[in-house]
Amino acid sequence: MWREFAGRVSGLPQMRTTSGPLAKTAEVLSPQSLPPKPKRRRGKFWILFVALLIGVVAWITASGSPFAQAAREMAGWKHDQVILDKPFTVAPHTFRYYKFFLPEGSANVSIVGQFTTDAQKREDQESDNGIAVCVMNEAAFAMWQKGSATGWIYDSGIVPAGTMRADIPAGAGTYYLVFSNKASPKTAKTVHATVRLSYKNWLRRLLARHN
Repeated sequence: MWREFAGRVSGLPQMRTTSGPLAKTAEVLSPQSLPPKPKRRRGKFWILFVALLIGVVAWITASGSPFAQAAREMAGWKHDQVILDKPFTVAPHTFRYYKFFLPEGSANVSIVGQFTTDAQKREDQESDNGIAVCVMNEAAFAMWQKGSATGWIYDSGIVPAGTMRADIPAGAGTYYLVFSNKASPKTAKTVHATVRLSYKNWLRRLLARHN
């Protein structure tokens, strides 16, 4: 019986191991050695997620719906506060100021704006169309009136036009936006200015990064 079984086993085809170039080819083409496929689905998901997030933030920023307004309040979003948006005249050797306040707890506030000047002069006068624009707190304003120039938040120098941007210290305070024509003894200046307080928060920072 054992001889008969051994004969049957010996009659079966035998498995052979392959060596040489053919074995190397088989090894290279094996599934384990193939490079992994790029994970495109995960990349597409993040692109769609970021695009959706930007869309939601933009809608909350611009929408007038009660839900968007509540979301802005929760995020600490505050509308810009206009300080000045009209033309005015500064007489020779004088200055004009606009006073504004920040309440307790104020933070991440900047003063931003643009201004231009037109000189009101006679033909016999020399060219003089510059003006100095400054932002200072109450203590610095009092010192400036006495002739001292320290503690200014912003100083344009004497220029015919400019763009201002300066951070306001956190906390409550009284501040002065000053247009000084003290350096001009004869020429009055017409100033066109638009100045506002801008409140920064995480929504605006996120939008700024993607614009």
